[in-house]
Amino acid sequence: MMILEIIATSVADAIAAERSGAHRLELCAAMSETGLTPSIGLIEAVVGAVQIPVNVIVRPHSRSFYYNDQELSVMAADIRHIKRAGAAGIVIGALTEEKKVDTEAISRLLNEAEGLDVTFHRAFDDIEDQLEALETIALFPQIRRILTAGGQAPAPQSAEQLKRLVDSAKNTSVNIMAGYGMTPESVATLVPATGLTEVHFGSAARVNRSFTHPIDSAAIETILSDLKRLSE
Repeated sequence: MMILEIIATSVADAIAAERSGAHRLELCAAMSETGLTPSIGLIEAVVGAVQIPVNVIVRPHSRSFYYNDQELSVMAADIRHIKRAGAAGIVIGALTEEKKVDTEAISRLLNEAEGLDVTFHRAFDDIEDQLEALETIALFPQIRRILTAGGQAPAPQSAEQLKRLVDSAKNTSVNIMAGYGMTPESVATLVPATGLTEVHFGSAARVNRSFTHPIDSAAIETILSDLKRLSE
């Protein structure tokens, strides 16, 4: 089955995305900063409003993907709250100052995440050697997928790298989910070219393709129609 994940920033987003057929939500605040941890009140409200899985981003600031000890303590506490709120999963990522996967930080966060669905987010796209990073992330069986554009360019421009990642992930417990720069028009060519089974949409699933506007049900229905056709 092909999976469509939609970014939600409000209860209204979550309800609209579910009604339009989305399979999973990534709940974020502050999309002007490319997504920060939402409030516990919003998490509880969204989890209570929908039946589809809600994965919550755990990202305390947008300065970098390197986190010091105090920041990791905050992130660990956030994960405990997210778990108690009944969310299905978390979306995390942590890099060293040299922009490698920070295995110590990831281990610390995963210690709080037992039973949760875990995505490694687009911190992955700051890493130079993504195939090496994939091998590192695959050492953590709790991490189910990597959200990536295949680098700094929009995902539709990175089909070759995404295919390399999909192929390399086949013998691991990690799936590759394409996100950033995805459009309804790009699904029909990108998915067959790469072997992707999960796609992630943000602004392109909204009216005027902007986070300042509501969910665009017609856009989601178009994406789902293409995904269904491609999976047949």
